[in-house]
Amino acid sequence: MTIATPKLIDLHCHLDLYPDHEALIAECDRDQVATLAVTTTPKAWRRNVELASRSTHVRVALGLHPQVVAERKSEIALWEQLLPEATYVGEVGLDAGPRFYRSFDDQKAVFERVLRASAEAGGKILTVHSVRAVGQVLDHLERHLPPDRGRVVLHWFTGSKSEARRAAAFGYYFSINAQMLIQPRHREIVAGLPLDRLLTETDGPFTQADGRPSRPSDVALMLPDLARLRGVTTETLHRTLVENLRGLVTPTIADVRPSTGRGGDGRIFTDRG
Repeated sequence: MTIATPKLIDLHCHLDLYPDHEALIAECDRDQVATLAVTTTPKAWRRNVELASRSTHVRVALGLHPQVVAERKSEIALWEQLLPEATYVGEVGLDAGPRFYRSFDDQKAVFERVLRASAEAGGKILTVHSVRAVGQVLDHLERHLPPDRGRVVLHWFTGSKSEARRAAAFGYYFSINAQMLIQPRHREIVAGLPLDRLLTETDGPFTQADGRPSRPSDVALMLPDLARLRGVTTETLHRTLVENLRGLVTPTIADVRPSTGRGGDGRIFTDRG
């Protein structure tokens, strides 16, 4: 196996919500940004996989976003049907914010099915949403996804210090974006996260860079600030992030051979094709 070393890592980006989706995939390859393209519904997954099928740096995650569960909960059956073809899962999780709380019971039911199916399959890598619901997300993960049955990345983590310690104790990763480095409380949380569990993301196009929607290569803009916050050089941070990505994806090699040969994105980031 030939190991690819990316220049940047964007482990959570909604590529299909950009008007230039195909061009953005090519941009990720040109700029060597290892990018996880998350989806909000399983109906969007196949088209995302098709567009990224020849990319060396973009992989696609199979999602059912908690914010759309009220209208899309029936799509969990399709999600389960597609799971054998996927290595990455996301965006999934819980959102207890006021706009989405009415669907919270349905969200929990869907998330439980996602976790049970992922645990049964083994070797999946999940990027997880936890707005105002970190404790309940951790409860679900601990109950339904044993650490040896999958890997977890907590996307845009804004929980408490004790919740961060709890997540780290289970070996979960944390993907950090520039927005998280603005508020002092969130900076304090990021400063205390285990360095060997950090990854970077944009969550584009829902974040901004230079007054426009963030693109995966914009991860570079936050690295100096994140490095200062963690007391390391930017070069050391880059090496650490790459090693963390390797650590995240390497267990899937032993757990399962995820590619089914049916057109799904069963590749891992260290594959070269």
